[in-house]
Amino acid sequence: MGISEKKQSLEIKPDGVRLKYVKLGYHYLISNAMYISLLPILILSLAHLSIEDLVQLFHHHQLSLVSVTLVCTALAFCLATLYFALRPRDVYLLDFSCFKPDPSLTVTREFFMKQSILSNSFSEETLAFQRKILERAGYGQKTYAPEAAFDNPLTATMAKARKEVEMVMFGAIDQLLAKTGVNVRDIGILVVNCSLFNPTPSLSAMVVNRYKLRGNILSYSLGGMGCSAGIIAIDLANRLLKDQPKSYALVVSTESMTLNWYGGNNRSMLITNCLFRLGGAAILLTNRSSDRRRSKYQLMQTLRTHKGADDKSFKCVIQKEDEDKKVGIMLSRDLMPVAGEAIKTNITLLGPLVLPLSEQLLFVVNLVGRKILKMKLKQYVPDFKQAFEHICIHAGGRGVLDEIEKNLALTPWHMEPSRMTLYRFGNTSSSSLWYELAYSEAKGRIKKGDRLWQIAFGSGFKCNSAVWRALRTVDPTKEKGKCNPWMDEIDEFPVQVPEVSPISI
Repeated sequence: MGISEKKQSLEIKPDGVRLKYVKLGYHYLISNAMYISLLPILILSLAHLSIEDLVQLFHHHQLSLVSVTLVCTALAFCLATLYFALRPRDVYLLDFSCFKPDPSLTVTREFFMKQSILSNSFSEETLAFQRKILERAGYGQKTYAPEAAFDNPLTATMAKARKEVEMVMFGAIDQLLAKTGVNVRDIGILVVNCSLFNPTPSLSAMVVNRYKLRGNILSYSLGGMGCSAGIIAIDLANRLLKDQPKSYALVVSTESMTLNWYGGNNRSMLITNCLFRLGGAAILLTNRSSDRRRSKYQLMQTLRTHKGADDKSFKCVIQKEDEDKKVGIMLSRDLMPVAGEAIKTNITLLGPLVLPLSEQLLFVVNLVGRKILKMKLKQYVPDFKQAFEHICIHAGGRGVLDEIEKNLALTPWHMEPSRMTLYRFGNTSSSSLWYELAYSEAKGRIKKGDRLWQIAFGSGFKCNSAVWRALRTVDPTKEKGKCNPWMDEIDEFPVQVPEVSPISI
């Protein structure tokens, strides 16, 4: 670099710094506009009002200080009683746990291809296609698969599928109960979500039987709702807690792979074989005010968006038979635009609920300029970094993460939990959001007051969001048990994942 180039770069830096502080000043000014505008009025009022004026006011209305105090106190007490009686109950996340499988269930790319070859189900072209997917998916060499995937030949049975979900669900729940110390008899609500495996008795009944939960528990099993079902489960538990005073809600999010291996040669149905991995999470919610002090987060908002009325959205992820009558999950070519539209709708509805007034004002001005004044302006995308310190995006695939990062102008730091979860654990469906939050906790990033956004999308087509606020700083060194799957290896992350071009179906 020459001297002139050095001078130019040095001259640009101060402008960038000034621009940053101008933007921060703008956000602060707009967010506090009401208080700032009231300040001159308050000063002028105080300047023209003396203590003698206040005394004369009391004498004029023949009021004593004692009587005024008593009336004000009684009124304040009545208003406070009415407020606490009618306000919605706050819901807190006491804690959560992510299941980390035994190292013996580790699946490398080479082992996956070996098992695919030994299955004698795929043509040479199909095997080459799978190899490309694995190379470009952004996965590492330590993802996990169920025991059935290690059989030779591959054999999928109901018994093995039950064994898989029991291992994951009970493993996560055991860790969570040990960490929180909550008595299982105090759990009044149970929500289990698993999209592809829905046995009889249900998964929620399996949990009730294992832990001997009480007979009047409100239990639900959510099936067929895709990777976004984890947020749906949280939303359902939140709604139920509004009507159940002083209760706990246990939410379990997982997916089953054993009975859902596709053995055909349809490319659009092969991708799920390569992407889905073993994992699950258990979350304990409560509306007990006495538990607020020891809870990690408060649930501030849930927002669900469903695009299923549109046929293209409904059919972009669908379980069906191929030409040879082999069942699998088909991903259509419309998946990316459908997902983009669903995400756009969700964040458009979420924006007014979470964005600072300054960002909303910029968005409205841009909208008026484009739609009403017909000005040639680029559509303004609100800066969601102004609303959230942490963002957890469902680790469904590398391509979707790339698009969201670009369209929302997110930084690599914000994307790190999602990308590292995809690399380390793969797509664990609805539980991926909790592995991402666990990553942020293990890195020591969660501070008291931080705002967190979880956003997930899946078949239907649906896009759902949950907004949380940290009630305390999470110190990973003081966490009990082994509920965080990252703790024994967090110093190895983040890793550099090579950039590759996307693969077409």
